[in-house]
Amino acid sequence: MTHTLPRRGAVVVFLAFALAYFLSALVRAVTATLAPSLAQEFALQARDLGLLAGGYFLGFAAMQLPLGSWLDRHGPKKVSLGLLGVAVAGSLWFSVATGFSGLLAGRVLCGVGVSACLMAPLTGYRRWFQASAQMRANAWMLMMGSLGMVASTLPVQWVLPLTGWRPLFWGLALLIALSMAVIALWVPGWAGASGPRADGAVPGGYAMVWRHLYFRRLAPLGFFFYGGMLAMQTLWAGPWMQRVAGYTPLESAAGLFWINVSMLGVFWAWGMLSPWLLRKVGVDQLMAAGLPLCLLVLLGIIGAGPQAGSGAWALFCIACTCVSLSQPAVAMAFPPALAGRALSAYNLVIFSGVFVVQWGIGLAVDAFAALGLSTVSSFQAAMALYLSCSAMAYAWFLLRGRRDNALPSPAP
Repeated sequence: MTHTLPRRGAVVVFLAFALAYFLSALVRAVTATLAPSLAQEFALQARDLGLLAGGYFLGFAAMQLPLGSWLDRHGPKKVSLGLLGVAVAGSLWFSVATGFSGLLAGRVLCGVGVSACLMAPLTGYRRWFQASAQMRANAWMLMMGSLGMVASTLPVQWVLPLTGWRPLFWGLALLIALSMAVIALWVPGWAGASGPRADGAVPGGYAMVWRHLYFRRLAPLGFFFYGGMLAMQTLWAGPWMQRVAGYTPLESAAGLFWINVSMLGVFWAWGMLSPWLLRKVGVDQLMAAGLPLCLLVLLGIIGAGPQAGSGAWALFCIACTCVSLSQPAVAMAFPPALAGRALSAYNLVIFSGVFVVQWGIGLAVDAFAALGLSTVSSFQAAMALYLSCSAMAYAWFLLRGRRDNALPSPAP
């Protein structure tokens, strides 16, 4: 059973959720800009900053499996409002912290609080939007996330000397509360919200999701390509630019700024073009054709070494964006009553990939350096290892599709 919204209602719902997702991306990325200030004020070591950044993802990842069941049962509106209240509390807690433990607790609460900011709207879009509109809305939600990451860099750096970091988090708490009011007013309730069986006899739990052939086919792409794209965008592109390409810290920050700007533009373009493209070509065909470019660009970066700078990493992230089609494709492969669990399970796969790729590349760089390789060669070897894993994930996607005769996601 579907409850498709009229065009005006769909636009209003999208804007309500887009504001919350913009703020969630800003909250996620802002600690990178604040790191020098926090390290100076609280005498934090590098390991403390790493744990502080990871605290957000700890809270975020811990919510994904219960989140899926809550979304299917209670709907995006109720779940978003309940969790965003936790994000308000987390921002305020962070703003008044007097030590590292307070900062960490605030970041964990923020991760919990914004954990539904993408999954909730995508679950709602599965029921409220047509298939072509789901693809467009997914791309433009990611565009809003990129805009939030852009806002967390140079704009925050400009504001910081004027206000300090504590009032910045008071402002974020206020804006998150505003987004809650917008969602409460503009987003419809979940029709038949008495439970997942309201849309058909669908059992609870995740067994149907894990066993689904199409989910298994896409999982390695989500882990290595989607997770790897985020790992490079949010971490390893910066160290490569500084330690391999010889950028200064300011040049590296500017490079990351423009990488995020380019991602914003590409996600906007995907939103404009995806309905037309999906009338001509299916989602699986688009990913099968686009992902080899991602592998080729990474191979070029490895080969170029010090000559590969921010432009090369921007091209890599742009080439990988076609994998973002897999997220709404997973949702459309399941009945609406399972969409929340399917999306949350796939999101858990993606963020597990972010963690493993970020940590794995760091371990590999250190291991190759211990074997006597130079810094440049260590980074190249670590990236080559990641490239081989991604190539195997792409081969799995192609071969599993033929072996299982997996149905592609419905095209508009």
